[in-house]
Amino acid sequence: MEVYSNENEQTEALRNFFTSNVKALAIGVVIGIAALGGWRYWSSHQDDTAKTVSAQYQQLTTAMQAGKPETLEAVNRFASENSNTYGALAAMDLAKQYVDAGQLDKAAALLQNGLKDTKDANLQAVINLRLARIQLQQNQADAALKTLDGVKGDGWTAIVADIRGEALL
Repeated sequence: MEVYSNENEQTEALRNFFTSNVKALAIGVVIGIAALGGWRYWSSHQDDTAKTVSAQYQQLTTAMQAGKPETLEAVNRFASENSNTYGALAAMDLAKQYVDAGQLDKAAALLQNGLKDTKDANLQAVINLRLARIQLQQNQADAALKTLDGVKGDGWTAIVADIRGEALL
């Protein structure tokens, strides 16, 4: 560290520093502003996408509850196109419709796809429980027991034990 004898030397050293490093400082400021702008754009884009998908999911579930038959294909397309929590929820809704119609194979396939789409542990537990129940209806007790092993969390212990008991009978 240099010691300056007066204020003029200190000012001159500061001026020399800025003149020799002006390009690097300008580039640093431009990169910083661009990074901040890019981050804000990306965050805004993510929020807009989430809102759009949420609105689509709401419209589809409302139409499905109204019993419109053409909605099932739209929900299936939505579930396959959205590899996120909304896609998993749509798969669960559609699987319920298939179970009610007695199409257990289609329901099981949808639930397995929905399981891949979500990272939420509680939603994964619900999907695994529903899948295990379907597997029991299909007389696949070993598959149901294996599916129940995927349920994590203490809050699910009683339900898992109940379904496990049905599978072991």
